[in-house]
Amino acid sequence: MERSLSMELVRVTEAAALASGRWMGRGNKEEADRAATEAMRDVFDTIPMKGTVVIGEGEMDEAPMLYIGEKLGNGYGPRVDVAVDPLEGTNIVASGQWNALAVLAVADHSNLLHAPDMYMDKIAVGPESVGKVDINAPIIDNLQAVAKAKNKDVEDLVVVILNRKRHEKMIEEIRSAGARIKLLPDGDVAAAINTAFGDTGVDLLLGSGGAPEGVLAAVGLKCLGGELQGKLLPQNEAELQRCKKMGIEDVTKVLYMDDLVKGDDCIFAATGVTDGELLRGVRYNGTTATTQSLVMRAKSGTVRFVDGKHSMKKKPDLVIR
Repeated sequence: MERSLSMELVRVTEAAALASGRWMGRGNKEEADRAATEAMRDVFDTIPMKGTVVIGEGEMDEAPMLYIGEKLGNGYGPRVDVAVDPLEGTNIVASGQWNALAVLAVADHSNLLHAPDMYMDKIAVGPESVGKVDINAPIIDNLQAVAKAKNKDVEDLVVVILNRKRHEKMIEEIRSAGARIKLLPDGDVAAAINTAFGDTGVDLLLGSGGAPEGVLAAVGLKCLGGELQGKLLPQNEAELQRCKKMGIEDVTKVLYMDDLVKGDDCIFAATGVTDGELLRGVRYNGTTATTQSLVMRAKSGTVRFVDGKHSMKKKPDLVIR
């Protein structure tokens, strides 16, 4: 992949954030998602690449754009796989809560897991804890391992987990161990990425969420030197058959980083839609708007925070301040 592609992709997530941010707190997640998807698609057409969506808004007959298999880019440049979530946290935006993102990931062709739309059990940690955790281990063992790796007590740890009934037992175990918990209404991509940044105060992510979001988070953590382990959780026979079509006969198999994103090169880009621990949300200021984005490339290890100022009188473009 070309070095310049990283900065080109920021324009895509910025456009999605600017479009969907207008729907913050207005109680209409469908319109927020539609706005993000349309804006993202328009800018993708200008990007110098030959991309194919492997994780998107759904199958061709379910999504009018950014569907799995759709071709993206202007037809020139590298051949890449693309994973997109135009609005990671539609409910978050609708209710005006924290950590909604416009997010995408790109890797060389055939290097991203074509994760089916089903649940995935996950554990995610930052660089200090790589190789120290095991998704099959008891929760207390993982908490103690992360605490030791970060030179903390278990009581100092902050675990992020989606606030779901299915996690009640896990939440009870974490609390019994003495660790602190941050319950998420939605949006575990941001939470997984936050484990790699000390300023966010997040130490690890646990629990089940969407498998496509697991791949997106894995790309981000690969760029940051972190780790995500996952196990697919098919809920019915149809989902089980989808796993088998992917070549996963044993659904208890642990998916490690190289299963989720192969190779040594990938790019992750995200723009804040609402405020979060890591990125500031969109600000509209009459004739202008501001965004904050994160773009990372695994091969170079480069991590950039990009502040954008956009004229709202014309189509948004990237301005670095």
